Amino acid sequence: MYVIYINDRPLALRELSSPGLYGDTAPDTHLVARYTGKKKSLLNYVDTLEKASQKVTSIELLTDDVEALWADFQSHYRWIEAAGGVVTNTENGKQLFIFRRGSWDLPKGKLDDGEDRPTAALREVEEETGLAELVLGEPLPVTYHTYRGKKNRILKPTYWYRMTTTQQQLVPETEEDILRAEWRHVDEVLRSGDPLYENLRFLLNQYVARS
Repeated sequence: MYVIYINDRPLALRELSSPGLYGDTAPDTHLVARYTGKKKSLLNYVDTLEKASQKVTSIELLTDDVEALWADFQSHYRWIEAAGGVVTNTENGKQLFIFRRGSWDLPKGKLDDGEDRPTAALREVEEETGLAELVLGEPLPVTYHTYRGKKNRILKPTYWYRMTTTQQQLVPETEEDILRAEWRHVDEVLRSGDPLYENLRFLLNQYVARS
């Protein structure tokens, strides 16, 4: 299953035989439909989520071949990769969060030309928070979100990695609109009700399940 966040709302692409996005607890505003194989029809679902309809807040498209559906979806977008980290401080057991543009976030950013994903993830964490002594760990699930560029629809996959550090001091990169950088427990952030992008909530719930 692929889950893409459009305007902070999920669009799930999955095979008929696989479990659903919400299991048996889907909200009344969740739409489930069978993919017809017509690529242009995908933009109708995208537009519904982009317009923030109150009647439909999440969508699930079912198919016999999820990879073919995924390829059809990607065909409408320009692909821009990013990478970032979920950093644990081994001294206090907390994770690194940043606050920018009115929401809690994780350090991440676009790959430079010729840069591999792990290198980009380490670089972005250091640039955005001042942490230089980082140990790279295992990959975490990839998140996907979309936005509108000047000429194209953009689909951005973000490749996440576990990281650890013993450093305590954080220096938020204010040039990137980062107002604060703090050590917080993931569970506390998820329970707090503080503003958090839904694709990161999805990632952090999986992070907790794997910890």
